[in-house]
Amino acid sequence: MNDQPRLHQTSLDDVRRQLDAVDYLVDEGLSMALFLTRRLGQPLLLEGEPGVGKTAAAKALAEALGTPLIRLQCYEGITASEALYEWNHPRQLLAIRQAESSGSAEADLYTEDYLLDRPLLKAVRHRGGVPSVLLIDEIDRSDDEFEALLLEFLGESSVTIPEIGTFTAEQPPIVILTSNRSRELHDALKRRCYYHWIDYPSVERAAAIVRRRVPGADEQLVQAATAFVSAARQLDLDKPPGLAEAIDWVSALQALGVNELHRDVAKATAGSIAKTPDDLQTIGMALEQQEAS
Repeated sequence: MNDQPRLHQTSLDDVRRQLDAVDYLVDEGLSMALFLTRRLGQPLLLEGEPGVGKTAAAKALAEALGTPLIRLQCYEGITASEALYEWNHPRQLLAIRQAESSGSAEADLYTEDYLLDRPLLKAVRHRGGVPSVLLIDEIDRSDDEFEALLLEFLGESSVTIPEIGTFTAEQPPIVILTSNRSRELHDALKRRCYYHWIDYPSVERAAAIVRRRVPGADEQLVQAATAFVSAARQLDLDKPPGLAEAIDWVSALQALGVNELHRDVAKATAGSIAKTPDDLQTIGMALEQQEAS
């Protein structure tokens, strides 16, 4: 039983306070978006660069509500069956063999006993005092056909299975979609959603978040690392580091017992914030220049 305070969302202050209680620091814009998606029952589309905390927002909301987080990870070529439901073919085959061996009537293979819930159906069939949080992660990696499927689901909060019937949510799930803007989403999908862009946090805010996520890290280290990560985004990098990378870097440095951001150890652990050979080289040079100055 989750003993965290439930996010009743009577005010924006409640949103910020109760998300703060699960160690997610939220700014005014995002707190407004999370408040309205819960109050209005409207899906929330979060866009922003990788690593700014889009997925973490959905996880924190579910934790604050004390409700399950159901995640649908999108990718190129994702199919309806992977998002909605599938039939348990091994169990169906076993039932056929058992019916044949016993000489009984042919088994009914298309009942709920043989149904495998995938994320969308699982969110619809969730029962409880609080709706589940359905995270549709990286929707921009899917294709047009899958977007059309989501439009229907978001409009009805139901899943139809021809062999059984239609399942409709007792309480529509709280739907959060994320996108890294690798492609433009269709206007029809955007119109259904409340939209919010998550930008990179300021150095001060990033430091505050890192302190929460890496408790016990030296204050000087946190300040220096978050300042460097922020400055590194101005470099010519293939993949600029986000807040997630800053957290990983400080975690790595803390694991090594480091309290100050010295050049040699910073370069040795730069794999936490650089994800290509060229970026490693560029960040290494930036660290050397910083040390020299």
